[in-house]
Amino acid sequence: MFADARHLIVALCGFLAACGSNASSQQPSATLSTSNVDSNSAATGELRILPVLCGRDNYAYLIWREPSRTAAVVDPSAYPCVSAALAGEKLTLGAILATHHHSDHVGGIPQLLRDSQDIPVFAGAADVEKIPEASRPVEDGEVIVAAGVELKAIGVPGHTRGSTAFLVEDAVFTGDTLFAGGCGRLFESRDPRIMHDSLNEKLAKLPPETRLFSGHEYAANNARFALEVEPDNAAARALAERAAAASARSEPTPSTTLAEERMHNPFLRVTEPALKRRYGTEDPIEVFGRLRADKDKFR
Repeated sequence: MFADARHLIVALCGFLAACGSNASSQQPSATLSTSNVDSNSAATGELRILPVLCGRDNYAYLIWREPSRTAAVVDPSAYPCVSAALAGEKLTLGAILATHHHSDHVGGIPQLLRDSQDIPVFAGAADVEKIPEASRPVEDGEVIVAAGVELKAIGVPGHTRGSTAFLVEDAVFTGDTLFAGGCGRLFESRDPRIMHDSLNEKLAKLPPETRLFSGHEYAANNARFALEVEPDNAAARALAERAAAASARSEPTPSTTLAEERMHNPFLRVTEPALKRRYGTEDPIEVFGRLRADKDKFR
């Protein structure tokens, strides 16, 4: 799930024990590099992103700008893993961002707020009522500053009505909307057009070099499904190989860019002739809906 780039620094982050996993297991975490300021003032130092594994496949992300030691966290599903990551980097928490209201993305917020009082909790306006601790609703297209980091909120309804992605420089945090090789289930609206538009009319139109940071490690399963529906897709096969190799090393799948997603992710390829032929329709919305229905049954 995490890509190498010139400003990508690979670090080891052994937070599995704190998250209830084997204490001897260490997961590699990518610390991306673009201070000490309040949440209303954007800093200009080097951006750092630290993925934090919480449990089996959930990822939270710490983001900050050097030389500041104040960070924001995206989707803190649990307290111990995030607290350990903050301590390991000698960071204090300055803001929380929730991509949506599901408990496996916000479960750590109450205890984090006991440690760090009076910090903002950002969430999509339509999800705020379902996140009791949320103090700062955000709208589609709004630019916010969280712990000195300026981000753009992108409303991406589909998984939930208030699902929100957060864009900073060439990185986008997509929660359960867009994954490497796949997308999230349609839980609060069964209209496939809503998720189709969030993916294909919003996220897919970000610059192709934009790096994807999603809420779960699902690449292997997603790649198998992509090959099920497009058996001749070499890019999907390459993703499957990358995911298998990473799994064999007990590592997360290297992250992808949106350019790569357009090549291997069937939910961003609904206008491709092969998928139209498979589902017997020229309507990309119908292709999307049938893809999602098939993925819901895929194991």
